[in-house]
Amino acid sequence: MVIFLSAGIVMGLSAGLSPGPLFALVVSQSVRHGAREGMKVAVVPLLSDLPLILASVFLLTRFRNLKPALGVVSIAGALFLFHLAFESIGSAPPDGPIGEDEAHSIRKGLLVNILSPYPYLFWVMVGGPMILKGWSDCPSSALAFVTAFYACLVGSKLALAAIAGRSGMRVAGKGYVLLMRILGGSLALFAVLLLKEGAGLLGLL
Repeated sequence: MVIFLSAGIVMGLSAGLSPGPLFALVVSQSVRHGAREGMKVAVVPLLSDLPLILASVFLLTRFRNLKPALGVVSIAGALFLFHLAFESIGSAPPDGPIGEDEAHSIRKGLLVNILSPYPYLFWVMVGGPMILKGWSDCPSSALAFVTAFYACLVGSKLALAAIAGRSGMRVAGKGYVLLMRILGGSLALFAVLLLKEGAGLLGLL
């Protein structure tokens, strides 16, 4: 269970702190309308992701007995994690709020999240296989992964909203860069593990 809990924490923090559309909207709404509006955006993944998770797991279970298909999915997930790792390691602090955002934070957050390709790619390539792997070992492992992922994803964005709302300033500093490099290195490690598993399923190891 520890590996799934650790994976959920690392991936959740990385997703929560990586600059992107939802990150920018959390900061923007917090600065322009107060921390409460930013926090509404922060909880959007809890509202929008459940159907995506269920659909991803359902589709992946159809390939449960086909090792080559799972191997390809695992390798694709590893490549996607490498991509996220390099983005995290090379990312600079975000430039701050963008656009002339108004209130209606939940609606805006839902649109941003639904129209972004990253949640779809993550759950099909990485999150879904992790859930299935955890469930096959022990259902509590799959639950630990999902719980840790969303606790860290939403929790980090809630903290970001609180900070941005109080300070009215952009997130910046060497601390952010260092944290993203640590998270990027951890993501790369999980990518290597997933790549090894995929190669094994394909009979390459």
